[in-house]
Amino acid sequence: MSETQKNTPEAAKGQGAAGTPASRIRMVIFGILAVIGLVWGGIKVFRSFSYVETDNAQIEGDIYPVIPRVPGKVVEVTVRDNQRVAKGDVLIRIDPSDYQIRRDMAEAALMSAKAAVSAAKASITAASASATKLEADLRRSRNLQQKDVISKSELDAAQAGATASVAQRAAAGDQYEASLAQVKLKEAELKNAELQLSWAEITAPAAGRISKKNVQPGQYVAPGQQLIAIVGSSDLWVVANFKETQLEHMRPGQPVIITVDAFPGKEFKGHVESISAGTGAKFTLLPPDNASGNFVKVTQRVPVKIVFDQKPDAPLAAGMNVIAEVKVK
Repeated sequence: MSETQKNTPEAAKGQGAAGTPASRIRMVIFGILAVIGLVWGGIKVFRSFSYVETDNAQIEGDIYPVIPRVPGKVVEVTVRDNQRVAKGDVLIRIDPSDYQIRRDMAEAALMSAKAAVSAAKASITAASASATKLEADLRRSRNLQQKDVISKSELDAAQAGATASVAQRAAAGDQYEASLAQVKLKEAELKNAELQLSWAEITAPAAGRISKKNVQPGQYVAPGQQLIAIVGSSDLWVVANFKETQLEHMRPGQPVIITVDAFPGKEFKGHVESISAGTGAKFTLLPPDNASGNFVKVTQRVPVKIVFDQKPDAPLAAGMNVIAEVKVK
């Protein structure tokens, strides 16, 4: 190409386009984005060496089952779904009629047993008095028989009477002991009847929120049947299931960054409290047995308990998904 061609207007126009303000702005923006990308990538690389992370984690809390201890018909349910309750609040009332009758019968039986004790005590007093008299008669009869005032048969009769009175006194004592035992038994039966009557009112075992309520008035309930679940409100924690290959440098006390899916962008501080002594698979209904069948190596997950450093200022709920990042270096 000749020198004349190089200086044509078209060539000059192409050279000037490369130096326009718009192109320079694009290059600056590209450079800024490149720097941001490098910084972000560097942070990620640094965090990958300092933190281990898992999204296989959930918020956990104490869940208390509400279970009746006596059977009966429900006459009242005093709570609603998601209602907050305090420990000891009445949740459910079962028809107490049968248990009141049993309590009254037990009270009557106890009164009868105490009357029997009084009667046995009177029998002891009477038997003791009779034995004292017959023993005195026996002594007099022996003296008279030595003087030939009475016959040998009369002495034998006095001896038999004294012996019988001693036996009667012993029998009265045994009856008194048996009556005392009956009183103890009837007292226990009364306490049991009163206890069952008290169980007709089902109270909250702990403070928390009502969940999974499946009981209504008119329903017949039986012992062992779960009617309500109460999610404890006093404490929440995180159980994160880390891969076994992530546990090399993990120790209790290490700081944790907790991110809850329900509150994106908000971080909670916590720390590792403990690491489970067994993998999650070991506590399943049918744990794997690598000694039988074909063995396939699968990376196991180990539950790690993480507690919050401070009580969360957000309405967290048990079962929420979280991401846990543990600072191991």
